Parts: sequence; C-alpha cells; structure tokens
Amino acid sequence: MNCSGCLKQIDYAGYCRKCLKDLFEGKKVEHVLSVKSPYKEDSDLYQERTKKLSISGVQVKYSMRLDDNKLVLTDKGGQYILKPIPVGQFKNLDQAPANEHLTMQLAGQLFKITVPPNAIIHFSDNSPAYLIKRFDVKSDGSKYSQEDFAQIAQVTEETHGKNYKYDLSYEEIGLLIKRHIPTYAIELERFFRLLLFNYIFSNGDAHVKNFSAMLTDEGDHVLTPTYDLLCTQIHSPGEADMALTLFKDRFTEAYNAHGFYTYNDFFEFGKVLGIKESRVVKIIAVFSGKESSIDGLVDASFLRNDLKEYYKQTYKDKLTRLEVVYSKAKA
Repeated sequence: MNCSGCLKQIDYAGYCRKCLKDLFEGKKVEHVLSVKSPYKEDSDLYQERTKKLSISGVQVKYSMRLDDNKLVLTDKGGQYILKPIPVGQFKNLDQAPANEHLTMQLAGQLFKITVPPNAIIHFSDNSPAYLIKRFDVKSDGSKYSQEDFAQIAQVTEETHGKNYKYDLSYEEIGLLIKRHIPTYAIELERFFRLLLFNYIFSNGDAHVKNFSAMLTDEGDHVLTPTYDLLCTQIHSPGEADMALTLFKDRFTEAYNAHGFYTYNDFFEFGKVLGIKESRVVKIIAVFSGKESSIDGLVDASFLRNDLKEYYKQTYKDKLTRLEVVYSKAKA
C-alpha cells in the first residue's frame, strides 16, 4: 500500500507517520471521512457550507477543521480545504483529485517547490477528494495578510473583462515581484523554477491569481507556498502549453522557428528576470535526469492506470522540447 499523503510504500491504508505530523500535528486521523461525497449525501450537510465558503476559484471547495482526531466541515476557523471531484464539461474529472495530489507531490518532493501539506482522502462512499492544509492560517487561528497578483496588479473583471486572469504575462508578474518584494532575487528564482515546472508538467492554467504574496510574522513580503498544480492536459487536451505568455510583447526567434517554448526561451526569460546566467542554467538542469523518480511517484499515485501512462508521456514530451537548442544556422 502507498501512503495517501507522500505516496511512499507503507504496510497499511492511510497516512505514514511523517504525513500525520505534517498534516495533522501527529494526530491519528483516518484517511476516510465519516460523510458521503457532496453528490451522494442526502442531508443539507454541504448546502450551507458551500454558500459560506469564500475561497477564490471556480471549483466547489469546502472548509474543514480538525476536531480531536477527526476532520469536520466548518463554517469558520477552517484549517484545511477539501476539493471533491469537480463537475463540468472537461474530461476525466473523476481523476482531478489524484491529478492535483500527484502534481503537488512531484513539485514538493522532487523539485524543491514549497507546497503546503496535502493528501488524498476518501468520503465514506469511497469517492476521492483532495485535501490541502491552509498556509494562510496561523497557529492562533488568525490569518496572514495575502494578495494574489491580480490584486497586486489591480487587474479585475470590471477593469479588464472576464478573462482578466489571463491578461498579464509572466514577465509582468516578475516585474511586480521586483517592485513589491524586497527579497526579489530569491523569490524570482522560485518563480522561475515554478514556471519551468508548470511547462514541463502541463499545468496550462497557472493564471495571475494562482500566484500570491503574503506578509510574514517578521513583516516581510514573500511568495506564498504553491497551490493549484495539476496536469491540465488530462482534462483539456487542447489547452495551451501555458496560461500566460512568457514575455510581455514578443516571442523569441526560437519560439517563432519551432512554434513552442524551448531551452532558449527559458534561458532568455531567466535573464529578463535578472537571474544570473549561471543560475538560470543550473535551475533548468534541475529538471533533467529525474525520470525514474518521477515515474515512480506517478506509478504510486491514485491516477487511473491509463492516465499514469499519459501523464508520463506528456511530461517526457515537454522535456524533449526543453532539450531543443535553437541557432540561426539551423533555422
């Protein structure tokens, strides 16, 4: 059996000791909830909580708190976000919890991307859900001050239309990081690594609201832990490679020659962000040579078997693109 948190092999169903510590402060919380999924629960258990929860995003989400050793739905004081199988017109939506969980685990375990503790949990009817611990809640129950980059850029539906979340480029988000975060040299490298991850693992919906900054207890602004990572190709095969363009108002010669982002694009983008060339090369290199470890996590995940193979092929195709080095002589 595999841990429903980190996916490492254990001798029992549920969470390993480390995941119990990271997720639930060491309390022995079951990997199965005592309630049915929102689609099979006959009572009005979810009705009111769906209305009262105010977390950004279009997917229905529920707030939960830990009551002794049990997770319960709550109207206030939530410590976790629960995301059941979404409803819509996209493909393979029953696999969305497993997809997001796997992608977040890959980011955190293999690519040093800071993600909140997260896991797969099941309702009593065996329907899966994705569970993530809130990073904006302090131990005393108060919240960290946080703004996403749509708020920071003052981009709203009223000012920029319905597609406002896709109105900026990643270059412009980088400029906002420089402007608003004193430790921008460190944060821009985190941002660059995350964009590479999103490209390679086909997260085509990393829009401006999926990047946020928060105020720490020390009074510093930093990028928040990463959230909402998944391989969107599984649900929307025709989706663009990235939600936003890398550059504000141009494409590189390499992109124009190949029709997709290659090594040259990310190398150029890293320099535009102001990252030293040696660091750009080193960060890009982080994504090479990990295929065996990636495949191991994919195989251990809760994804359906055919989608495990699709997931592997998708990221390997992107790695092949990233190996393309453009030169005018070859163009």
